[in-house]
Amino acid sequence: MITIEALATHLHGKLLVADTTSRPVQAVVASDLMSDVLVVTCEDFLLVTSLASDQMIRTADLVGAAGVVLVNGKQPPASALKLAKDLNIALIASPLPKFEACLAIGAALEGGDPLKF
Repeated sequence: MITIEALATHLHGKLLVADTTSRPVQAVVASDLMSDVLVVTCEDFLLVTSLASDQMIRTADLVGAAGVVLVNGKQPPASALKLAKDLNIALIASPLPKFEACLAIGAALEGGDPLKF
């Protein structure tokens, strides 16, 4: 398990909203279709998406995600940042493409060097 704060570094990303509970990440779900995320049954997972909207934060909150990684260099709108803070959903913005971000997160979760995937 690894914290979201540690993953931000591994993803060459910026932690835009910190999770005040410091929940460890136990799994990863990568999807731009929030309807697919709604059927995930595990909690404390990290949602990796390129969907930069309030919908990604609301979906993450609804399913109990530990946080969201916004990939492909996308930046969330101000409304999504405020919502993430209000709902205590960690939010990372990463310049990596989704596939490379997933590889880095997978390596970090397995205890390997996520910077050398």
